[in-house]
Amino acid sequence: MANILLPTFLTITLFTLTISSSFSTQTPTIYEILRSNGLPMGLLPKGVTNLTYDDQSGRFEVHLDQACNSKYENELHYDVNVSGTLSYGMINAVSGISAQDLFMWFSVKEIRVDVPSSGLIYFDVGVVHKQFSLASFDTPRDCLASVISNDDQLISQTVPKIQSRKLGHHEEHTIAVL
Repeated sequence: MANILLPTFLTITLFTLTISSSFSTQTPTIYEILRSNGLPMGLLPKGVTNLTYDDQSGRFEVHLDQACNSKYENELHYDVNVSGTLSYGMINAVSGISAQDLFMWFSVKEIRVDVPSSGLIYFDVGVVHKQFSLASFDTPRDCLASVISNDDQLISQTVPKIQSRKLGHHEEHTIAVL
């Protein structure tokens, strides 16, 4: 009787270990990684399709279906690839995010939250630090499709990304030159 129970016990134990190890190796999303680093999840828009993240260095890269814009207190532009280096409360060496101010676009170099209780988040755009309400970035926003025109002006379509990919969509779209 003991000889029959031993293989069954080993099979059940092996099955349980396999299931538990598959749950523990699940890769976190970029939104979970941002939150665990003291940053709001809404720093990146909805629609991230791929994530590369190095736990040791904090280096990350995310991919979006297409370049797009999101409206917060100001408008942010996201390239197809966005990258940076995460540390607690900060993203250094940001690439792929631009912020609009006074009808001009500035590349974001760094994003940081000094004191979470202050309710402020700072974007370093090289010449100045722009401060925004931290609450504006609580949740990931929808992104509007955007393209660069022949004369290097940013054009933003006022339709969600998912609609802009539909073939044969014949509704009128409002286009704004920024």
